[in-house]
Amino acid sequence: MKPAKAKVPRKPVLKKGSQTNLKDPVGVYCRVRPLSFPDQECCVEVVNNTTVQLHTPEGYRLNRNGDYKETQYSFKRVFGTHTTQKELFDVVASPLVDDLIHGKNGLLFTYGVTGSGKTHTMTGSPGYGGLLPRCLNMIFNSIGSFQAKRYVFKSNDRNSMEIQCEVDALLERQKREAMPVPKTPSSKRQADPEFADMINVQEFCKAEDVDEDSVYGVFVSYIEIYNNYIYDLLEEVQFDPIKPKLPQSKILREDKNHNMYVAGCTEVEVKSTEEAFEVFWRGQKKRRIANTHLNRESSRSHSVFSIKLVQAPLDADGDNVLQEKEQITLSQLSLVDLAGSERTNRTKAEGNRLREAGNINQSLMTLRTCMEVLRENQTYGTNKMVPYRDSKLTHLFKNYFDGEGKVRMIVCVNPKAEDYEESLQVMRFAEVTQEVEVARPVDKVICGLTPGRRYRNLPRGGPVGDEPLVTEMTLQSFPPLPPWRLLDINDEETLPKLIETLEKRHHLRQLMTEELNKQCMTFKALLKEFDNSISNKENYTQEKLNEKERLISGQKSEIERLEKKNKTLEYKIEILEKTTTIYEEDKRNLQQELESQNQKLQRQLSDKRRLEARLQGMVTETTMKWQKECDRRVAATQLEMQNKLWVKDEKLKQLKAIVTEPKSEKPERPSRERDREKIIHRSVSPSPVPNTPIPVRHRRSRSAGSRWVDHKPASNVQTETVMQPHVPHAITVSVANEKALAKCEKYMLTHQELASDGEIQTKVIKGDVFKTRGGGQSVQFTDIETLKQESPTGSRKRRSSTVAPAQPDGTESEWTDVETRCSVAVEMRAGSQLGPGYQHHAQPKRKKP
Repeated sequence: MKPAKAKVPRKPVLKKGSQTNLKDPVGVYCRVRPLSFPDQECCVEVVNNTTVQLHTPEGYRLNRNGDYKETQYSFKRVFGTHTTQKELFDVVASPLVDDLIHGKNGLLFTYGVTGSGKTHTMTGSPGYGGLLPRCLNMIFNSIGSFQAKRYVFKSNDRNSMEIQCEVDALLERQKREAMPVPKTPSSKRQADPEFADMINVQEFCKAEDVDEDSVYGVFVSYIEIYNNYIYDLLEEVQFDPIKPKLPQSKILREDKNHNMYVAGCTEVEVKSTEEAFEVFWRGQKKRRIANTHLNRESSRSHSVFSIKLVQAPLDADGDNVLQEKEQITLSQLSLVDLAGSERTNRTKAEGNRLREAGNINQSLMTLRTCMEVLRENQTYGTNKMVPYRDSKLTHLFKNYFDGEGKVRMIVCVNPKAEDYEESLQVMRFAEVTQEVEVARPVDKVICGLTPGRRYRNLPRGGPVGDEPLVTEMTLQSFPPLPPWRLLDINDEETLPKLIETLEKRHHLRQLMTEELNKQCMTFKALLKEFDNSISNKENYTQEKLNEKERLISGQKSEIERLEKKNKTLEYKIEILEKTTTIYEEDKRNLQQELESQNQKLQRQLSDKRRLEARLQGMVTETTMKWQKECDRRVAATQLEMQNKLWVKDEKLKQLKAIVTEPKSEKPERPSRERDREKIIHRSVSPSPVPNTPIPVRHRRSRSAGSRWVDHKPASNVQTETVMQPHVPHAITVSVANEKALAKCEKYMLTHQELASDGEIQTKVIKGDVFKTRGGGQSVQFTDIETLKQESPTGSRKRRSSTVAPAQPDGTESEWTDVETRCSVAVEMRAGSQLGPGYQHHAQPKRKKP
């Protein structure tokens, strides 16, 4: 179906080897229901018997030209508001019923928005029977005299039928009649007045060319698809007031012919239209309906009423059903009443109604998606997978779209303006469905037996004049009577001839009487023999019945045993289910615990990675510090070794001077000025530390590139020594502060104290500035230099003297040893008496940071 507006169609690409003549498109019909009120605004107009036109109502968006947007859609047939149920049935459903009787499947479903008349079309109303009762009426009008006895056909759980012999069928009937409440209604009962007007169809309809040499059986089933679950509406559930049982959902299965069916669905054998519709009405009362804002009795589920026709040929004698399962022909007609698509903002649905509406719309959307994929595969030669399994509705009827029967769809439309948008979506779906093609089913050959078997062995009645003809032939076998009139009194020949003829006739009559008696005796013997055979057959039948009864009793005991076993297994299953529930709960708890442990482990791993990164930074920082410390110590060791070498050279020079002095001269004590001159004249190589101020100058040259903090307390006394510590670009402070330390790398403290001789002794304490992890600064003291001023008349063995004269015995004094003097150092220690944290020790040694 395509809109009537001009449109350039896309050229279809056919598959290789496709046979278009063996496919039929899905028949889509449209039925427009009348408006509820005459003054309502209408948006649907029937143009002709194949076209409808949609008008945009007032208040909706206009197109670009400012005019109302009008769209036309074409169908196979359009039925207006005045169409009767009979006209609709004759066009749409009657061909499907005719195919059903001839062994072909069919699918008919109604589609539309809620309140568009789908249920009225399918079921009907009092006085206006719908498609379903008319289909049943046509079926039983066609096969009424050819139906098999009840229970000759028996359904199984594998979507097939079995044939029972007359004896098994008779036992089954007796068993069902003995039940207090029969499961299936009797065909002799009167129709329920509640639906009697719906099935009272005045028009007689019958299929043509019905096979008279076959017997037929009709089985019906009724299911609903609610929230994408399948429920059996004909299932008998015992009412338990203490613990009521909820209806159990059914599952879909695939039979040996790859056809989908509902496993465990109840199939009821019916023998008349009244009986079939009574079964339908019983299930209809269980169907879920609800009151919505748009429809007082809105269907909340998709209902499927299936009519299954079983056909089996008669045997060669035409008396009994042919006991061959392969010769059974099974055809099915499914009548589907789809729930209406709806919008929740219009129906004001809440809670369960909202959930039902969501499932209804989802299943209808899946149906539309399947149609679109089928059309695309057939039009463009693609091989996309059709999503039948996304919904129970499409999964159940996928065989029809794969070529197992004809498919017909009736689109029901409500012409009121409020349903314009929903009707537009329905038209678009119908447009897609119209283009889907379904393979035409192949005719099935039942058997190769001779036709006319049913009536061949029946006694045929003769014509009305048959008995007078037999009497006439019997009279003709007698001798003819001579002329018996006497014309002359002396005639002596006529009477003797008449007497002779009568005697002959009498003799012939006696012969015929004897023959008749003989035949009567023979017939009596045959009757007696026939009676004996009948009694024998009755005895045989009674034996068979007794045997079947014994078999039935054995089967009953077996059934009781199996029921007990079933109860035991059910109890075990219940225990296993409880155990499974406990295990599943433990499993969930363990999974939660495992997840929490995994999360904890992840946190620990992240903490470990952060700690590793932190430690890596600390290691890097410590490595850099130790590298600097090693460099400093190497430099200090090199300087110490140079000092030692210089001291040794000085000792050698002094020893040489002592040796070369004349022994006769008495050594005299030189003055301090002479000693200094001697030392100066005796020094060939310059001393790296000739006196106290020189290390300060040397240190300043090594640290010329670093900035210093020169800490000079305000209590210090200004000395007048020539040698003064001087550091260029230094920050001079009287009190150490964090701001000054943050800008420099070196620290120098000038400390003054009184020596033992009463002179002022100045100490310059040096250190390195390091940044702490907390963001502050710390000072590590590395060196102490001493500046001392003394009188020339002081003691000879003062530590502040640079060089002491030799002893009278030719050895140097303890304090004149340069190595000894240079080995004295001071390091800052807590609690020292040298000032703010100082202490003497023999060899300066720096501890680990």
